[in-house]
Amino acid sequence: MNFSEVFKLSSLLCKFSPDGKYLASCVQYRLVVRDVNTLQILQLYTCLDQIQHIEWSADSLFILCAMYKRGLVQVWSLEQPEWHCKIDEGSAGLVASCWSPDGRHILNTTEFHLRITVWSLCTKSVSYIKYPKACLQGITFTRDGRYMALAERRDCKDYVSIFVCSDWQLLRHFDTDTQDLTGIEWAPNGCVLAVWDSCLEYKILLYSLDGRLLSAYSAYEWSLGIKCVAWSPSSQFLAVGSYDGKVRILNHVTWKMITEFGHPATINNPKIVVYKEAEKSPQLGLGCLSFPPPGAGAGPLPSSESKYEIASVPVSLQTLKPVTDRANPKIGIGMLAFSPDSYFLATRNDNIPNAVWVWDIQKLRLFAVLEQLSPVRTFQWDPQQPRLAICTGGSRLYLWSPAGCMSVQVPGEGDFAVLSLCWHLSGDSMALLSKDHVCLCFLETEASVSTACRQLGGHT
Repeated sequence: MNFSEVFKLSSLLCKFSPDGKYLASCVQYRLVVRDVNTLQILQLYTCLDQIQHIEWSADSLFILCAMYKRGLVQVWSLEQPEWHCKIDEGSAGLVASCWSPDGRHILNTTEFHLRITVWSLCTKSVSYIKYPKACLQGITFTRDGRYMALAERRDCKDYVSIFVCSDWQLLRHFDTDTQDLTGIEWAPNGCVLAVWDSCLEYKILLYSLDGRLLSAYSAYEWSLGIKCVAWSPSSQFLAVGSYDGKVRILNHVTWKMITEFGHPATINNPKIVVYKEAEKSPQLGLGCLSFPPPGAGAGPLPSSESKYEIASVPVSLQTLKPVTDRANPKIGIGMLAFSPDSYFLATRNDNIPNAVWVWDIQKLRLFAVLEQLSPVRTFQWDPQQPRLAICTGGSRLYLWSPAGCMSVQVPGEGDFAVLSLCWHLSGDSMALLSKDHVCLCFLETEASVSTACRQLGGHT
Protein backbone atom coordinates (compact mmCIF):
# COMPACT_ATOMS: atom_id res chain seq x y z
CA MET A 1 0.00 0.00 0.00
CA ASN A 2 1.38 3.39 -1.04
CA PHE A 3 0.46 6.97 -0.17
CA SER A 4 0.80 10.20 -2.14
CA GLU A 5 2.16 13.43 -0.80
CA VAL A 6 -0.24 15.57 1.23
CA PHE A 7 -2.17 18.41 -0.43
CA LYS A 8 -4.02 21.30 1.19
CA LEU A 9 -7.79 21.09 1.55
CA SER A 10 -10.69 23.11 2.98
CA SER A 11 -14.03 21.93 4.39
CA LEU A 12 -13.47 18.28 3.35
CA LEU A 13 -14.33 19.27 -0.25
CA CYS A 14 -12.67 16.67 -2.46
CA LYS A 15 -14.28 14.48 -5.13
CA PHE A 16 -13.22 12.14 -7.93
CA SER A 17 -14.80 12.80 -11.31
CA PRO A 18 -17.41 10.22 -12.42
CA ASP A 19 -15.11 8.97 -15.20
CA GLY A 20 -12.26 8.51 -12.69
CA LYS A 21 -9.76 10.71 -14.56
CA TYR A 22 -9.70 13.75 -12.29
CA LEU A 23 -9.60 14.73 -8.64
CA ALA A 24 -11.13 18.07 -7.59
CA SER A 25 -10.28 19.69 -4.27
CA CYS A 26 -10.92 23.09 -2.73
CA VAL A 27 -8.61 25.42 -0.84
CA GLN A 28 -10.68 28.35 0.44
CA TYR A 29 -11.89 30.07 -2.75
CA ARG A 30 -9.69 28.10 -5.18
CA LEU A 31 -10.70 24.95 -7.05
CA VAL A 32 -7.83 22.61 -7.95
CA VAL A 33 -8.29 19.86 -10.56
CA ARG A 34 -5.59 17.19 -10.73
CA ASP A 35 -4.88 14.24 -12.96
CA VAL A 36 -5.61 11.11 -10.92
CA ASN A 37 -2.63 9.17 -12.29
CA THR A 38 0.09 11.82 -12.04
CA LEU A 39 -1.53 14.16 -9.45
CA GLN A 40 -0.31 17.07 -11.57
CA ILE A 41 -2.49 20.19 -11.49
CA LEU A 42 -4.48 20.42 -14.73
CA GLN A 43 -6.63 23.44 -13.92
CA LEU A 44 -6.74 26.04 -11.16
CA TYR A 45 -9.92 28.10 -10.89
CA THR A 46 -10.55 31.10 -8.64
CA CYS A 47 -14.06 31.64 -7.30
CA LEU A 48 -15.60 34.83 -5.94
CA ASP A 49 -15.85 33.59 -2.35
CA GLN A 50 -15.08 30.57 -0.18
CA ILE A 51 -16.45 27.40 -1.76
CA GLN A 52 -18.99 25.49 0.33
CA HIS A 53 -20.03 22.73 -2.09
CA ILE A 54 -18.63 21.13 -5.26
CA GLU A 55 -20.17 18.62 -7.65
CA TRP A 56 -19.08 17.08 -10.96
CA SER A 57 -21.43 16.82 -13.91
CA ALA A 58 -22.23 13.23 -14.89
CA ASP A 59 -20.00 13.39 -18.00
CA SER A 60 -17.06 14.90 -16.01
CA LEU A 61 -16.86 17.90 -18.35
CA PHE A 62 -18.08 20.54 -15.90
CA ILE A 63 -17.75 21.19 -12.18
CA LEU A 64 -20.09 23.24 -10.03
CA CYS A 65 -18.96 25.38 -7.09
CA ALA A 66 -21.60 26.73 -4.73
CA MET A 67 -21.10 29.69 -2.38
CA TYR A 68 -24.24 29.64 -0.26
CA LYS A 69 -23.39 32.72 1.79
CA ARG A 70 -23.31 34.85 -1.36
CA GLY A 71 -26.16 33.04 -3.15
CA LEU A 72 -23.75 32.24 -5.99
CA VAL A 73 -22.95 29.24 -8.17
CA GLN A 74 -19.99 29.18 -10.54
CA VAL A 75 -19.53 26.50 -13.19
CA TRP A 76 -16.20 25.67 -14.81
CA SER A 77 -15.41 23.69 -17.96
CA LEU A 78 -12.47 21.31 -18.21
CA GLU A 79 -12.52 21.24 -22.01
CA GLN A 80 -12.71 25.04 -22.34
CA PRO A 81 -10.97 26.63 -19.34
CA GLU A 82 -11.75 30.13 -20.59
CA TRP A 83 -15.51 29.38 -20.48
CA HIS A 84 -17.31 29.86 -17.21
CA CYS A 85 -20.81 30.45 -15.89
CA LYS A 86 -22.05 32.46 -12.91
CA ILE A 87 -25.53 32.04 -11.45
CA ASP A 88 -26.65 34.64 -8.89
CA GLU A 89 -29.87 33.88 -7.02
CA GLY A 90 -29.89 37.41 -5.61
CA SER A 91 -32.17 38.21 -2.69
CA ALA A 92 -33.81 34.75 -2.91
CA GLY A 93 -30.65 33.25 -1.43
CA LEU A 94 -29.29 29.74 -1.86
CA VAL A 95 -29.27 26.68 0.41
CA ALA A 96 -28.61 23.80 -2.04
CA SER A 97 -27.33 23.26 -5.57
CA CYS A 98 -26.99 20.14 -7.71
CA TRP A 99 -26.65 18.90 -11.29
CA SER A 100 -29.38 17.26 -13.28
CA PRO A 101 -28.38 13.84 -14.68
CA ASP A 102 -27.72 15.25 -18.17
CA GLY A 103 -25.01 17.57 -16.81
CA ARG A 104 -26.50 20.58 -18.62
CA HIS A 105 -29.00 21.83 -16.04
CA ILE A 106 -28.43 23.09 -12.49
CA LEU A 107 -31.08 22.94 -9.77
CA ASN A 108 -30.81 25.66 -7.13
CA THR A 109 -32.93 25.64 -3.98
CA THR A 110 -33.61 29.10 -2.58
CA GLU A 111 -33.68 30.08 1.08
CA PHE A 112 -36.67 28.90 3.12
CA HIS A 113 -37.26 26.34 0.32
CA LEU A 114 -39.54 28.77 -1.50
CA ARG A 115 -38.72 27.26 -4.91
CA ILE A 116 -36.23 25.33 -7.02
CA THR A 117 -34.77 27.17 -10.01
CA VAL A 118 -33.71 25.02 -12.99
CA TRP A 119 -31.02 26.75 -15.05
CA SER A 120 -30.10 25.48 -18.52
CA LEU A 121 -26.45 25.88 -19.56
CA CYS A 122 -27.34 25.28 -23.21
CA THR A 123 -30.34 27.53 -23.82
CA LYS A 124 -29.94 29.86 -20.80
CA SER A 125 -33.61 29.24 -20.06
CA VAL A 126 -34.96 29.21 -16.50
CA SER A 127 -37.73 27.06 -15.01
CA TYR A 128 -39.25 27.18 -11.54
CA ILE A 129 -40.59 24.41 -9.31
CA LYS A 130 -42.68 25.56 -6.35
CA TYR A 131 -43.18 24.13 -2.87
CA PRO A 132 -40.04 21.98 -2.37
CA LYS A 133 -40.03 20.52 1.12
CA ALA A 134 -37.22 21.28 3.55
CA CYS A 135 -36.14 17.76 4.50
CA LEU A 136 -32.97 15.69 4.65
CA GLN A 137 -33.43 13.99 1.27
CA GLY A 138 -36.04 15.76 -0.82
CA ILE A 139 -34.70 15.25 -4.37
CA THR A 140 -33.79 11.93 -5.99
CA PHE A 141 -33.02 10.95 -9.60
CA THR A 142 -33.37 7.54 -11.22
CA ARG A 143 -30.07 5.89 -12.18
CA ASP A 144 -30.84 6.20 -15.91
CA GLY A 145 -31.36 9.95 -15.45
CA ARG A 146 -34.86 9.97 -16.95
CA TYR A 147 -36.94 10.96 -13.92
CA MET A 148 -36.71 13.16 -10.85
CA ALA A 149 -38.84 12.77 -7.72
CA LEU A 150 -39.34 15.83 -5.53
CA ALA A 151 -40.82 16.00 -2.03
CA GLU A 152 -43.24 18.91 -1.64
CA ARG A 153 -45.17 20.54 1.18
CA ARG A 154 -48.30 22.58 0.50
CA ASP A 155 -51.47 23.24 2.49
CA CYS A 156 -49.94 21.40 5.48
CA LYS A 157 -49.73 18.12 3.53
CA ASP A 158 -46.88 16.14 1.96
CA TYR A 159 -46.77 15.44 -1.77
CA VAL A 160 -44.40 13.90 -4.29
CA SER A 161 -44.01 15.15 -7.86
CA ILE A 162 -42.27 13.13 -10.56
CA PHE A 163 -40.73 15.10 -13.43
CA VAL A 164 -39.31 14.06 -16.79
CA CYS A 165 -35.72 15.35 -16.76
CA SER A 166 -35.50 15.88 -20.52
CA ASP A 167 -38.05 18.73 -20.55
CA TRP A 168 -38.98 19.15 -16.84
CA GLN A 169 -42.61 18.35 -17.52
CA LEU A 170 -44.68 17.05 -14.62
CA LEU A 171 -45.37 13.32 -15.05
CA ARG A 172 -47.16 12.48 -11.79
CA HIS A 173 -48.25 14.34 -8.67
CA PHE A 174 -49.67 12.57 -5.62
CA ASP A 175 -50.07 13.05 -1.88
CA THR A 176 -48.33 10.75 0.59
CA ASP A 177 -49.77 9.34 3.77
CA THR A 178 -47.07 10.87 5.96
CA GLN A 179 -47.20 13.25 8.89
CA ASP A 180 -43.82 14.84 8.16
CA LEU A 181 -42.02 13.34 5.17
CA THR A 182 -38.26 13.15 5.79
CA GLY A 183 -36.74 11.40 2.77
CA ILE A 184 -37.33 9.84 -0.64
CA GLU A 185 -35.09 7.55 -2.69
CA TRP A 186 -35.49 5.63 -5.95
CA ALA A 187 -34.56 1.98 -6.10
CA PRO A 188 -31.44 1.50 -8.28
CA ASN A 189 -33.60 -0.03 -11.06
CA GLY A 190 -35.81 3.09 -11.06
CA CYS A 191 -39.07 1.16 -10.65
CA VAL A 192 -39.94 1.90 -7.01
CA LEU A 193 -39.77 5.07 -4.92
CA ALA A 194 -39.30 4.73 -1.15
CA VAL A 195 -40.83 7.49 1.00
CA TRP A 196 -40.38 7.58 4.76
CA ASP A 197 -41.79 9.60 7.62
CA SER A 198 -40.01 11.51 10.36
CA CYS A 199 -38.59 9.77 13.40
CA LEU A 200 -41.80 10.50 15.33
CA GLU A 201 -43.77 7.94 13.31
CA TYR A 202 -42.45 4.64 11.96
CA LYS A 203 -43.75 4.50 8.40
CA ILE A 204 -42.18 3.72 5.02
CA LEU A 205 -44.21 3.85 1.82
CA LEU A 206 -43.35 2.34 -1.57
CA TYR A 207 -44.70 3.86 -4.77
CA SER A 208 -44.52 2.83 -8.42
CA LEU A 209 -43.38 5.21 -11.16
CA ASP A 210 -47.00 6.11 -11.95
CA GLY A 211 -47.72 7.05 -8.32
CA ARG A 212 -49.52 3.88 -7.18
CA LEU A 213 -48.97 2.89 -3.54
CA LEU A 214 -47.42 -0.58 -3.67
CA SER A 215 -47.01 -1.14 0.05
CA ALA A 216 -46.78 0.54 3.43
CA TYR A 217 -44.70 -0.82 6.31
CA SER A 218 -44.62 0.06 9.99
CA ALA A 219 -42.70 -2.00 12.55
CA TYR A 220 -44.09 -0.39 15.71
CA GLU A 221 -45.87 2.66 17.13
CA TRP A 222 -45.46 5.24 19.90
CA SER A 223 -41.68 5.32 19.82
CA LEU A 224 -38.90 6.91 17.74
CA GLY A 225 -39.00 5.29 14.31
CA ILE A 226 -36.85 5.30 11.16
CA LYS A 227 -33.34 6.74 11.28
CA CYS A 228 -31.81 5.70 7.91
CA VAL A 229 -32.73 3.77 4.77
CA ALA A 230 -30.61 2.03 2.10
CA TRP A 231 -31.44 0.12 -1.10
CA SER A 232 -29.33 -2.85 -2.12
CA PRO A 233 -27.62 -2.31 -5.52
CA SER A 234 -29.68 -5.19 -6.92
CA SER A 235 -32.93 -3.44 -5.83
CA GLN A 236 -34.01 -6.73 -4.21
CA PHE A 237 -33.73 -5.51 -0.62
CA LEU A 238 -34.55 -2.37 1.30
CA ALA A 239 -32.77 -1.99 4.64
CA VAL A 240 -34.49 0.20 7.24
CA GLY A 241 -32.46 1.28 10.27
CA SER A 242 -34.45 2.28 13.34
CA TYR A 243 -34.02 4.00 16.68
CA ASP A 244 -34.70 0.69 18.45
CA GLY A 245 -31.25 -0.56 17.35
CA LYS A 246 -32.51 -2.95 14.68
CA VAL A 247 -32.26 -3.19 10.90
CA ARG A 248 -35.27 -4.62 9.10
CA ILE A 249 -34.84 -6.07 5.62
CA LEU A 250 -37.81 -5.80 3.23
CA ASN A 251 -37.99 -7.92 0.06
CA HIS A 252 -38.91 -6.61 -3.38
CA VAL A 253 -41.61 -9.20 -4.13
CA THR A 254 -44.11 -8.72 -1.29
CA TRP A 255 -42.44 -5.74 0.45
CA LYS A 256 -42.76 -7.64 3.71
CA MET A 257 -39.99 -7.96 6.29
CA ILE A 258 -37.91 -11.10 5.76
CA THR A 259 -35.64 -10.64 8.79
CA GLU A 260 -34.46 -8.16 11.38
CA PHE A 261 -30.91 -7.69 12.60
CA GLY A 262 -30.41 -6.75 16.25
CA HIS A 263 -27.27 -5.14 17.63
CA PRO A 264 -26.75 -6.53 21.13
CA ALA A 265 -23.97 -5.22 23.37
CA THR A 266 -22.73 -8.77 24.01
CA ILE A 267 -21.76 -11.27 21.30
CA ASN A 268 -22.24 -14.88 22.44
CA ASN A 269 -22.33 -16.83 19.17
CA PRO A 270 -18.98 -18.63 18.65
CA LYS A 271 -19.56 -18.68 14.86
CA ILE A 272 -19.28 -14.89 14.67
CA VAL A 273 -15.78 -13.49 14.23
CA VAL A 274 -15.16 -10.45 16.44
CA TYR A 275 -12.10 -8.37 15.55
CA LYS A 276 -10.87 -6.07 18.30
CA GLU A 277 -8.39 -3.32 17.55
CA ALA A 278 -5.42 -3.53 19.91
CA GLU A 279 -2.85 -0.78 20.35
CA LYS A 280 0.69 -1.52 21.48
CA SER A 281 3.31 1.05 22.29
CA PRO A 282 6.79 0.36 20.86
CA GLN A 283 9.28 -1.13 23.29
CA LEU A 284 11.85 1.38 24.55
CA GLY A 285 15.21 0.32 25.79
CA LEU A 286 16.71 1.90 28.91
CA GLY A 287 19.19 3.72 26.72
CA CYS A 288 16.31 5.60 25.11
CA LEU A 289 15.07 6.98 28.43
CA SER A 290 16.86 10.29 28.76
CA PHE A 291 15.65 13.58 30.15
CA PRO A 292 15.75 16.65 27.90
CA PRO A 293 17.80 19.61 29.07
CA PRO A 294 15.90 22.34 30.97
CA GLY A 295 13.88 24.57 28.68
CA ALA A 296 13.94 22.13 25.77
CA GLY A 297 10.63 20.98 24.29
CA ALA A 298 9.64 17.36 24.43
CA GLY A 299 10.53 15.41 21.32
CA PRO A 300 7.99 13.41 19.34
CA LEU A 301 7.09 10.08 20.87
CA PRO A 302 7.30 6.96 18.70
CA SER A 303 3.83 6.25 17.31
CA SER A 304 2.01 3.28 18.75
CA GLU A 305 1.19 0.28 16.62
CA SER A 306 -2.30 -1.00 15.92
CA LYS A 307 -3.51 -4.41 14.86
CA TYR A 308 -6.60 -6.58 15.02
CA GLU A 309 -6.99 -9.53 17.33
CA ILE A 310 -9.72 -12.15 17.26
CA ALA A 311 -11.66 -11.97 20.51
CA SER A 312 -13.05 -15.02 22.27
CA VAL A 313 -16.77 -15.07 22.96
CA PRO A 314 -18.57 -13.84 24.90
CA VAL A 315 -17.47 -10.34 23.88
CA SER A 316 -18.89 -7.23 25.56
CA LEU A 317 -18.85 -4.20 23.27
CA GLN A 318 -18.33 -0.69 24.59
CA THR A 319 -21.71 1.07 24.86
CA LEU A 320 -22.66 4.71 25.16
CA LYS A 321 -25.41 5.79 27.52
CA PRO A 322 -27.58 8.16 25.47
CA VAL A 323 -28.96 11.45 26.73
CA THR A 324 -32.62 10.79 25.97
CA ASP A 325 -34.00 14.17 27.01
CA ARG A 326 -32.27 16.00 24.14
CA ALA A 327 -32.93 16.11 20.40
CA ASN A 328 -31.23 13.58 18.11
CA PRO A 329 -30.15 11.10 20.81
CA LYS A 330 -27.18 8.88 19.96
CA ILE A 331 -29.21 5.68 19.73
CA GLY A 332 -30.27 3.43 16.89
CA ILE A 333 -28.86 2.62 13.47
CA GLY A 334 -27.11 5.73 12.20
CA MET A 335 -25.33 4.26 9.18
CA LEU A 336 -26.17 1.58 6.58
CA ALA A 337 -24.36 0.51 3.40
CA PHE A 338 -24.66 -2.49 1.07
CA SER A 339 -21.61 -3.94 -0.67
CA PRO A 340 -21.63 -3.46 -4.48
CA ASP A 341 -22.57 -7.12 -5.05
CA SER A 342 -25.40 -6.91 -2.46
CA TYR A 343 -23.84 -9.84 -0.54
CA PHE A 344 -23.00 -7.85 2.61
CA LEU A 345 -24.51 -5.06 4.66
CA ALA A 346 -22.42 -2.87 6.99
CA THR A 347 -24.13 -1.07 9.89
CA ARG A 348 -23.32 1.13 12.88
CA ASN A 349 -25.43 1.33 16.01
CA ASP A 350 -24.94 4.84 17.42
CA ASN A 351 -25.04 3.77 21.06
CA ILE A 352 -22.30 1.18 20.34
CA PRO A 353 -20.25 3.75 18.38
CA ASN A 354 -16.93 1.87 18.19
CA ALA A 355 -18.33 -1.17 16.37
CA VAL A 356 -19.01 -1.93 12.71
CA TRP A 357 -21.33 -4.86 12.06
CA VAL A 358 -21.07 -6.83 8.80
CA TRP A 359 -24.08 -8.97 7.85
CA ASP A 360 -24.26 -11.80 5.31
CA ILE A 361 -27.34 -11.00 3.21
CA GLN A 362 -27.37 -14.37 1.42
CA LYS A 363 -27.60 -16.28 4.69
CA LEU A 364 -29.31 -13.46 6.63
CA ARG A 365 -26.94 -13.67 9.58
CA LEU A 366 -24.22 -11.71 11.32
CA PHE A 367 -20.88 -12.35 9.60
CA ALA A 368 -18.35 -10.27 11.57
CA VAL A 369 -18.00 -7.43 14.08
CA LEU A 370 -15.10 -4.96 14.15
CA GLU A 371 -14.60 -3.09 17.41
CA GLN A 372 -12.36 -0.04 17.11
CA LEU A 373 -10.58 1.86 19.87
CA SER A 374 -12.38 5.07 18.83
CA PRO A 375 -15.90 5.84 17.57
CA VAL A 376 -16.41 5.06 13.89
CA ARG A 377 -16.83 8.26 11.86
CA THR A 378 -17.67 6.70 8.51
CA PHE A 379 -17.24 3.64 6.33
CA GLN A 380 -17.54 3.05 2.59
CA TRP A 381 -17.50 -0.02 0.35
CA ASP A 382 -15.05 -0.55 -2.50
CA PRO A 383 -17.13 0.02 -5.70
CA GLN A 384 -15.74 -3.14 -7.31
CA GLN A 385 -15.63 -5.80 -4.59
CA PRO A 386 -16.78 -6.54 -1.02
CA ARG A 387 -14.05 -4.57 0.73
CA LEU A 388 -14.92 -2.05 3.42
CA ALA A 389 -12.84 1.00 4.37
CA ILE A 390 -13.34 2.49 7.84
CA CYS A 391 -12.05 5.64 9.52
CA THR A 392 -12.34 6.77 13.14
CA GLY A 393 -10.83 10.26 13.04
CA GLY A 394 -7.34 8.97 13.90
CA SER A 395 -4.21 8.49 11.82
CA ARG A 396 -5.13 4.99 10.68
CA LEU A 397 -7.18 3.47 7.89
CA TYR A 398 -8.96 0.16 8.44
CA LEU A 399 -9.88 -2.35 5.74
CA TRP A 400 -12.16 -5.38 5.98
CA SER A 401 -12.86 -8.12 3.46
CA PRO A 402 -14.26 -11.65 3.87
CA ALA A 403 -10.62 -12.82 4.10
CA GLY A 404 -9.92 -10.69 7.20
CA CYS A 405 -9.05 -7.14 8.17
CA MET A 406 -6.06 -4.89 8.63
CA SER A 407 -4.99 -1.59 10.17
CA VAL A 408 -2.88 0.82 8.14
CA GLN A 409 -0.92 3.77 9.54
CA VAL A 410 -1.19 6.85 7.33
CA PRO A 411 2.35 8.28 6.99
CA GLY A 412 3.23 11.94 7.25
CA GLU A 413 4.51 14.57 9.62
CA GLY A 414 2.34 14.68 12.71
CA ASP A 415 -0.94 12.85 12.85
CA PHE A 416 -3.02 12.81 9.67
CA ALA A 417 -6.50 12.56 11.24
CA VAL A 418 -8.67 10.75 8.68
CA LEU A 419 -12.10 12.36 9.03
CA SER A 420 -13.60 11.05 5.79
CA LEU A 421 -12.71 9.02 2.72
CA CYS A 422 -13.94 8.34 -0.81
CA TRP A 423 -13.10 5.48 -3.18
CA HIS A 424 -11.99 5.83 -6.77
CA LEU A 425 -14.45 4.02 -9.05
CA SER A 426 -11.78 1.44 -9.98
CA GLY A 427 -11.33 0.41 -6.33
CA ASP A 428 -7.55 0.75 -6.74
CA SER A 429 -7.22 3.94 -4.69
CA MET A 430 -9.06 6.25 -2.33
CA ALA A 431 -8.81 9.81 -1.09
CA LEU A 432 -8.26 10.27 2.64
CA LEU A 433 -9.51 13.59 3.99
CA SER A 434 -8.39 15.40 7.12
CA LYS A 435 -9.41 18.85 8.35
CA ASP A 436 -6.85 20.72 6.25
CA HIS A 437 -5.29 18.10 3.96
CA VAL A 438 -5.96 15.27 1.54
CA CYS A 439 -3.77 12.40 0.41
CA LEU A 440 -4.33 9.46 -1.92
CA CYS A 441 -3.96 5.88 -0.80
CA PHE A 442 -3.04 3.41 -3.56
CA LEU A 443 -4.05 -0.15 -2.81
CA GLU A 444 -2.26 -3.22 -4.05
CA THR A 445 -3.83 -5.94 -6.15
CA GLU A 446 -6.69 -7.95 -4.71
CA ALA A 447 -4.51 -11.05 -4.25
CA SER A 448 -1.84 -9.27 -2.24
CA VAL A 449 -4.41 -7.50 -0.04
CA SER A 450 -6.16 -10.80 0.68
CA THR A 451 -2.81 -12.33 1.64
CA ALA A 452 -2.10 -9.43 3.99
CA CYS A 453 -5.55 -9.69 5.52
CA ARG A 454 -5.05 -13.36 6.32
CA GLN A 455 -2.08 -12.39 8.44
CA LEU A 456 -4.55 -11.17 11.00
CA GLY A 457 -2.10 -10.07 13.63
CA GLY A 458 -0.06 -8.08 11.12
CA HIS A 459 -0.17 -4.33 10.66
CA THR A 460 1.10 -1.93 8.07
